[in-house]
Amino acid sequence: MANFTDVFDNLTLNEDRFVGLITNMVNVAKNLQNNPAQGLIPQEDLASDFVLEVLRPYMKENGGPLEIERVTFVEGRGNVIIKYPGTTDEVVSFIGSHLDVVPADPKNWDEDPFVLRREGDLIYGRGTTDCLGHVAMLTDFFASLAEARPVLKQSVVGVFIANEENGHFKGVGVDQLSREGYLDDLKKGPVYWIDAADSQPCQGTCGVMTWKMEVHGKLFHSGMPNRTVNPIEMSMDALAYIQNEFYTKFPRDPREDTYNYTTCSTMKPTQIRSTVGSLNQIPPVCTIEGDCRVSPFYDVKKVKEVLEAAAATINADPQGVLANFGNQYHGPHSKYVVPSIELTGRVDMKVNEGAENGIACNLESPGFKALVKATGDVLGSVEPYSIGGSLPLVRDMQDEGFDIQIAGYGFAARYHADNECASISALGSATKIIARICSMLEAQY
Repeated sequence: MANFTDVFDNLTLNEDRFVGLITNMVNVAKNLQNNPAQGLIPQEDLASDFVLEVLRPYMKENGGPLEIERVTFVEGRGNVIIKYPGTTDEVVSFIGSHLDVVPADPKNWDEDPFVLRREGDLIYGRGTTDCLGHVAMLTDFFASLAEARPVLKQSVVGVFIANEENGHFKGVGVDQLSREGYLDDLKKGPVYWIDAADSQPCQGTCGVMTWKMEVHGKLFHSGMPNRTVNPIEMSMDALAYIQNEFYTKFPRDPREDTYNYTTCSTMKPTQIRSTVGSLNQIPPVCTIEGDCRVSPFYDVKKVKEVLEAAAATINADPQGVLANFGNQYHGPHSKYVVPSIELTGRVDMKVNEGAENGIACNLESPGFKALVKATGDVLGSVEPYSIGGSLPLVRDMQDEGFDIQIAGYGFAARYHADNECASISALGSATKIIARICSMLEAQY
């Protein structure tokens, strides 16, 4: 049995094993695409079969130290739990790396997205950054750890999950693992969610919610704008009013500076459309949709209340409320109430299901401090950051008592992108960072 410091100090990425595994997984990634609306239901077992093949010689039943279980709630869509057991109940875990991928349209890629291609240090293919590259790197890490067989007080656990790319479809992945108690022991130590990017510690994410605003007027000839409510004009002013309410009630929180958030909470329109008709017709309905990215220091439920209350305020007196939000600029005949025909414009604001809060990691956690120190030691510098993007499920786990920390080693610019790629050397550095984290935490016991 080797000394743990010697093992972790010398643990590096086995490039041949890593490349062989990521090649196999990318080559089946066509069947790992996750978008039920497009008829794409992933079969994550196709990827984890290759993971289990690599780890089979190191499994306990074959004389190795690793305890491995594939936990399946939906046929063909298993989650994989890997445990290198320690001598105490202390644990450090690396979870969140997922076995499904976002869809890829081959027409938009330079090469086939479902065939791994290597150009020097870069590997191209769907999933190389998000998130099969992380799966392959961590699989190789556990294989190397099992080969060295150090005696550890803490257990080291890895969890590869299904269905991250469609996290709102419940009962398949980490949500069900947590619900059924498979992850309870991980509360005894830091939990590293390995699905971020750019090799630096991610201190926080934003919550996310999507919304839909329908503004109703009346179809009418554009030559008589005084006899109708123009929902396009009203939607402009209603949105300005509601955004003002949002930014007034959810300003930048001082803690966002501590966490290095580039942006504060935001409410943005991202799509707009109206009833199709002739250019000489004022349409009856205009629809604007968008999202809110919400600092973890605010609750998405409160945001929902504010948006709906703002719409209700408009509907109670649309002409009066919107008078200072643009109506005066649309011309003298633009009205949102037309008494002569008993017509009043109406705003319907709906917040869609599936809103999730963001997360602010515990900066005083030994797990966070180990991540920062290990990153600086390996890379020579460390710059923790927070993002306006979101990660599904992590806030729920933090609320349940898990010490969630976040890191990732692909390219942020290549997440969900055409010509997705990752760096072998960056994933090699990730192996060293993870090994150093384990070594520092082990030394505390």
